[in-house]
Amino acid sequence: MGATPAITALEKVGVEHAVHSYAHEKTSTDYGAEAVAIMGERIGAAPGQIFKTLVVDLGDRRLGVAVLPVPQQLSLKAAARAFGVPRAVMAQAAAVTRATGYVLGGVSPIGQKTPLPVVVDVSAREWDAVLVSAGRRGLEIELAPADLIEVTGATVAAIAAG
Repeated sequence: MGATPAITALEKVGVEHAVHSYAHEKTSTDYGAEAVAIMGERIGAAPGQIFKTLVVDLGDRRLGVAVLPVPQQLSLKAAARAFGVPRAVMAQAAAVTRATGYVLGGVSPIGQKTPLPVVVDVSAREWDAVLVSAGRRGLEIELAPADLIEVTGATVAAIAAG
């Protein structure tokens, strides 16, 4: 299995990380739940330690990336505040793939085709390590939250609802 742009980006800057792969079930469309179940069983990762990458439309043809725990819902109002815009909505799938170079279910906040502004949920700081998509369905990167924040140039804010 070849390196993805996300893995290559981490290696290029020397960020310590681990890559975990699993066989993605092709009929599964709940990619986050699949990762939580498998990574929990395989490496003992807690559900809140596994983060999903959601792309939001910020208006004026701008996109942003929200990174939050899989079990949580994104607060679009909180995301809009974090990005400094009046309103945010979920981005269309085609726009996500075009901007990031990744397919849905495999969007990584790292190594995107067009680097987008990133906001990481504050809960990431509660963990020694978090897992995010490595840029392909069935592939996860485990790294320190501080490294995720630094390598993506992210801001940190409370963007998870509930």
